[in-house]
Amino acid sequence: MDNIDDYRDRVADQLLQDQLEAAGVVLVQGAKWCGKTTTAVHAAKSVLYMDDPRQLQNNLRLAETNPSVLLEGPAPRVIDEWQLAPQLWDAARFEVSRRGALGMLIFTGSAVPPDMSKITHTGTGRFAWLTMRPMSLWESGESNGMLSLESLFEGVAQDVAAAEMDVERMAYLVCRGGWPQTLKMKDRASLLQARNYVDAVCNSDITRVDGVGRNPALAHLLMRSYSRHQGGQVPVSTIVADLKENYNTEVSEATVASYINALKKIFVVEDMPAWSPNLRSKTAIRTSDTRYFVDSSIAAASLGIGPKDLLADFNTYGLLFETLAVRDLRVYAEALDGHVSHYRDRNGLECDAVVHLRNGKYGLVEVKIGGDTLIEEGVKNLKNLSQKIDTDRMNEPSFMIVLTAIGDYAFRRSDGVWIVPIAALKH
Repeated sequence: MDNIDDYRDRVADQLLQDQLEAAGVVLVQGAKWCGKTTTAVHAAKSVLYMDDPRQLQNNLRLAETNPSVLLEGPAPRVIDEWQLAPQLWDAARFEVSRRGALGMLIFTGSAVPPDMSKITHTGTGRFAWLTMRPMSLWESGESNGMLSLESLFEGVAQDVAAAEMDVERMAYLVCRGGWPQTLKMKDRASLLQARNYVDAVCNSDITRVDGVGRNPALAHLLMRSYSRHQGGQVPVSTIVADLKENYNTEVSEATVASYINALKKIFVVEDMPAWSPNLRSKTAIRTSDTRYFVDSSIAAASLGIGPKDLLADFNTYGLLFETLAVRDLRVYAEALDGHVSHYRDRNGLECDAVVHLRNGKYGLVEVKIGGDTLIEEGVKNLKNLSQKIDTDRMNEPSFMIVLTAIGDYAFRRSDGVWIVPIAALKH
């Protein structure tokens, strides 16, 4: 098993333990390099690496002829990159049903299986799903976590000091991303990690995911265009037009949609669904998903920019910081059994993130780099939206936050809106 003596705790640790007590097999999925295998092995008593070059062919043969052999070992047993042999799904379901056991297996995978025809059962009642993302700032140690989303939902949050964070350091964190291996690297080397990630996606992973040949050069251009539309509700036609106008590239909407779908299958793209609250008056709500990569560093690397470029272009800085903030909010929301969506209506009123819990509670979040003008703009949006919500038909928001890149304190204003530097936040 891996040497995990220097393992850094993840939000997913408790989520994984909870699911192992509730299901026979837990599928841990997410982008490559985000730490799935390390987290799974940390909770396991045995492990099988399906893609070990020394055993790969033997593993694949066994998966075809006698898959139950691969599942044997002390539980919980990790089957890493299980999607290389999709038939293991049915074998695992059968073993779990036969033994009537919980917490038997942990499947990890960085892609949806290319051949779903080898899976005949849904896994309902036997499998649980857990999505991991790159590290949040609290997990990587860049947030002191003195203010928790949980305390905000419970209405017991207190004003706190933020971790030390200046605009230069945050620009670096936006470009570095939340990849666990970068925490051990010097700054210059760590910035290469995301660039290497994008190259791997475009040159190999986007084709390997489903066996459909795709042009690496077009994949790079598409990811660059996607980067410029972070936080936007743009249709595929807009990305097609952008490719034509800026890169003189003619491509069909069907092709672009195919590339984006492949990026979703390998967890590079994670768009955000729209929120449809009960409102006091009829307002047409825009229901398109908002475009996001799973990590801000993917956008920076796709654009070929670094921290100094962000400091010279605060519009781009703001877009990419929003991607980082959404990543962290998703991690924290999942820890609270929640999820994140966005709001935008035909009048232009918007809210960058709405954090929902299963119990019906929710909070409204606007994301801003900082500065009085931008913060006041965020406060205004939050107040306008909160006044539109029909509180006779749904709860009032548990909190309203302007989430900033920098700032010395997280505090609640006299009007009830919280100003929260992201370096003070955790789940």
